Amino acid sequence: MKHIILLTALLLTSLTTQAAVKGEEIHYRVDGKPYTGYLAYDDAINGKRPGILVVHEWWGYNAYARKRADMLAALGYTALAIDMYGTGKQADHPEDAKKFMQAVISNMPAAEKRFNVAKEILEGNNTVDKDRIAAIGYCFGGGIVLHMARIGTDLDGVVSFHGSLGTKQPAAPGAIKARIRVFTGTADPFSPPEVVTSFEKEMRAAGADFQVIRYPGVKHSFTNPAADAFARRFNMPLAYDKFADKDSWQRMQRFFHDIFKVQQQ
Repeated sequence: MKHIILLTALLLTSLTTQAAVKGEEIHYRVDGKPYTGYLAYDDAINGKRPGILVVHEWWGYNAYARKRADMLAALGYTALAIDMYGTGKQADHPEDAKKFMQAVISNMPAAEKRFNVAKEILEGNNTVDKDRIAAIGYCFGGGIVLHMARIGTDLDGVVSFHGSLGTKQPAAPGAIKARIRVFTGTADPFSPPEVVTSFEKEMRAAGADFQVIRYPGVKHSFTNPAADAFARRFNMPLAYDKFADKDSWQRMQRFFHDIFKVQQQ
């Protein structure tokens, strides 16, 4: 009996160790300039699966973006954390982050190309079903994925976490193909109530399939545990919120399950 129990335990351990998220840094170029991304997937899954792009906060492509890619891979997706600034452009001070961000949003056609090159890389991966692609973004990245949805990029779904909701290029009626979910805090000064209301009005006018989830009293960057340290260091209106982080991630999982019919883990 002891031998049977031991054998069972060894088999279970073997099965557990075989199922592992694999992550690899990838290097690519856009208009001759270098960019760095991070591709994550579960190598225990056979066949093709949906692909999800992850767009970073205004700090740039960093460990937090890679962490979210790993979390998506553990759910059964192939995720690519993309680089919107260029290799080596990561900020640890808000002034640098602001400069990097403004350089991107001042030239949205170039930003669109950076996103689309990364999207093509993800679609070309042999683990990915190129007909099932979505995108998520945080802060600056949330604004980017919403912009891509606004201009009619071929995406099944877009999720913005404490993202920028305003735009100088509102969606035209019927232009949006992606289903949209937005998670925002009511105490986020970067997305005040009037901006959220304006976004909802824009989405309704465009005929979008969208939903905005508001978290009462929650500040900007609520999904990032490092937000509290940034807030103290730079006197910024940021704060991690455990409930909003967990709830928004669970809602995102249900959203992608509805779109892609992937079993929740």
